[in-house]
Amino acid sequence: MSDINIILFFIGLILFLSVLASSLARFGPPLLLIFLVCGMLAGSEGIGHIQFNSVPLAFFIANLALAVILLDGGLRTSLETFRVALRPALSLATVGVLVSASLAGAFIAAVLDVDWRYGLLLGSIVASTDAAAVFSQLRGSGVTLNQRVSATLEIESGTNDPMAIFLVTYLMSAIGQHKGFHLTTVAEELIRQFGIGIIGGVALGYVLSWLASRLPLVEGLYALLIASGGVMAFTAINQLGGSGFLGIYLVGVVVGNRRNEATEHVFRVMDGLAWLAQAGMFLVLGLLVNPSQLLADAVPAFLIALFLIFVARPVAVWLSLLPFHFPSREQGFIAWVGLRGAVPIVLSLFPLMINLEGGQFLFDLTFAVVLVSLLIQGTSLGAMARLLKLQMPQAPEPVETFELDGERDDRFGIVAFRIEPDSILANTAGDALSRYEELRVIAVTRGARLRFPRQGFVYTVGDKLYVLAGHRHHSELARLFRGDTRHDGVKPARFFGPFTIEGNAASSELADVYGIELSDEERQYDVAQLMRKRLRRRPVEGDIVELGPLRLIVRQLDAGTIDQVGLQLAPERAPER
Repeated sequence: MSDINIILFFIGLILFLSVLASSLARFGPPLLLIFLVCGMLAGSEGIGHIQFNSVPLAFFIANLALAVILLDGGLRTSLETFRVALRPALSLATVGVLVSASLAGAFIAAVLDVDWRYGLLLGSIVASTDAAAVFSQLRGSGVTLNQRVSATLEIESGTNDPMAIFLVTYLMSAIGQHKGFHLTTVAEELIRQFGIGIIGGVALGYVLSWLASRLPLVEGLYALLIASGGVMAFTAINQLGGSGFLGIYLVGVVVGNRRNEATEHVFRVMDGLAWLAQAGMFLVLGLLVNPSQLLADAVPAFLIALFLIFVARPVAVWLSLLPFHFPSREQGFIAWVGLRGAVPIVLSLFPLMINLEGGQFLFDLTFAVVLVSLLIQGTSLGAMARLLKLQMPQAPEPVETFELDGERDDRFGIVAFRIEPDSILANTAGDALSRYEELRVIAVTRGARLRFPRQGFVYTVGDKLYVLAGHRHHSELARLFRGDTRHDGVKPARFFGPFTIEGNAASSELADVYGIELSDEERQYDVAQLMRKRLRRRPVEGDIVELGPLRLIVRQLDAGTIDQVGLQLAPERAPER
């Protein structure tokens, strides 16, 4: 028992110290990098001297952790995100991975002077972005991006694993059996991977959602039901020859968008499970590597990482997004956020699992490339967004949300908002809330005291209001409570401009007032239609159209249609955004 206690103590200690070290992330280092370094320090060549070299165990833990991470990512992906970014994200997840792997493979074969098949194998291993890295960095960076960019990155990172896994397994088979490449075989395998993954993920997601809404369980068991069901879906889809990673991501998407009383409990627990999975996975992968070998591979790994960051990924992004009219700044940022993380390291375990010649070299080199990617790209994500002027005002959200079950078309819940200094509700009796039907202020907390407001009650800055309201009003209410207050980042008034006009305003009237030349056809449009035509893509909040001396900025959408437009005077034409 003493040996078991010692092992459990050190596992808890490593995890505990890693979580404490995660507080350093606010100063720049990505959390995933911190967990990796902690694992390396605890390993055989670090201060912990833990002897861990079980590749099958590491592979098992990493796959289980990735499944949980992708399930959590899917749960938090709205269907609106898919409507905005599904096609460009799938293009990046297929064409982008193939282009990036091919370019990286050619470069690796030339620089390392290895067989082109080994070069292409290593290129395929490091070609895909990592869902764990992307989800973690986007949510922890403190930077708010427009929906098109953030949705494209998240969907791409959740769906590009099938292409990378297929390329790696197919190349290993070709190397081991000295076989050539056949396009028909490649196409059939890809269709099977994506087809079974999509059908299985959606179908099993509906089954899990149905069960969660009908089974009377203890609150904490709903998350366990979804997590265990998701893992079963992951393994079943893999066993059928599909992509389990894609399947479990779609299970999460379906369950997360079919929200009910049960799934609200799931959200509260899954976030902790995802963090535990990330920490455990990166600690284990860190234990598996020898730091001395990383130093030996530092130069080639640095060159490969730089080529991926500055050549392969930008070219792949440009080709993949060419049909979708992404602004150049958005393309540049998407190229920069091609983070490498756990997935490339897990893929590099494949050659070790089958004892492929040179497998250890591929693993060591992959690990070094991932470290360089996290150091360069992961630490500069926020700075790059600000440099490319892509940072948007943070979308207002409730402080807390408690969904209520019911048979209504509009979901109702109890939501908590805090009155900020610039809110029009500050030092008033809350008259601005009277225009919302069926809204009720239930309670107010002021400092440590709980109040139950009656007629004439005056709200002050810092009050936290618990309000019964329909889900459709949440964003508008959050803007009302916050006003334009922003302690960091970008203020809404500065970003969207000092004036706001309705999307159904006549373009001809706007043109006449500011002396703007429009064609006869464009003069028949309203402002929303004119912006949609000039953008040539589905609009999202933050999109900009330059119109003579004006800069029109999409401020608010209603079911995909431009509802409100910010207006700025632009004496000099700004560069494309």
